[in-house]
Amino acid sequence: MTLPGPFGTPSRLTAAVVAAVAAVAVLAVALLGAGLAQAGTGELRIPAAGSISLLRLLVLAGLAVQIGELAGRRIAGEGPLPRSRSAPAALVAAAGSAGLLLLFTAVSGLSPAVVYGLREGRLLLVTANAFALAALCAASRRPGLAVLPLAVAVGAEAMRAHPEAHQQALGTCLTVVHLTAASLWVGTLLYVLRTMRLRGGGREVLVRYARMAAWAYAALVVTGTVSTLRKLPLDSVLSTAYGRLLLVKLVLFGGASLLALAARGRMLSGGNAQAPARVEASVLVAIVVVSVLLTVVPDPRGLGY
Repeated sequence: MTLPGPFGTPSRLTAAVVAAVAAVAVLAVALLGAGLAQAGTGELRIPAAGSISLLRLLVLAGLAVQIGELAGRRIAGEGPLPRSRSAPAALVAAAGSAGLLLLFTAVSGLSPAVVYGLREGRLLLVTANAFALAALCAASRRPGLAVLPLAVAVGAEAMRAHPEAHQQALGTCLTVVHLTAASLWVGTLLYVLRTMRLRGGGREVLVRYARMAAWAYAALVVTGTVSTLRKLPLDSVLSTAYGRLLLVKLVLFGGASLLALAARGRMLSGGNAQAPARVEASVLVAIVVVSVLLTVVPDPRGLGY
């Protein structure tokens, strides 16, 4: 016998509890992760690192949802589609960018007029405006137009989150490809799972996603490897917060790769691939959180390694 409750059936109650616990864990890692990674390294603490991480998480999460929905609608094909979350996600990302701008103003002690004239301030302002425009496009009759402001947001975020003194163009290009591929992998999978849940199945949707994800995966491997070789000397892997977080990211990335292979194997054998795909999505969210922390902790090259 099942008892009715505010969440409906016991299975929904369990899902709600798991989601709440996962949300708390994500917030805790975002707020405390940078400080924990720096423990014992002797690196200078980043002012307001927890707040910066949380705001950047909002930006990247909003970006992934928007890009994933744009790609997911093409992959889904004919049939009912889940309710669009692109406009709210764009507003969340815009709020995150604006929050970073306000936080930068407060931490630096500079006036807003001075901050707007700095490279960091200009890029944050561009990002916030781009996401706001993307929200308007997503809410219009032609949501596909959002791809243009999203491209601007990705470019600005790549230049801001990974500033480089040398070969800046190369570093920015690598980050643009990496950020786009990661958003496609994470965001599209979340949209595909929502579509399959709405339709009560839809193996062909997951098959089409797997083909696209293979290209995104290859782009992530190539750009991630090149970026790591450019930024992290081998002798500083364990002695820097950046190196420690990168190891965690690599472990999670390996786990997501195995889960993706498991889902693909089930698809080829005609089995149900949704279970490993759901776990894969959870691991990918964890990777996004760690990636956010990597943009907050000190760059090893700036420490003299």
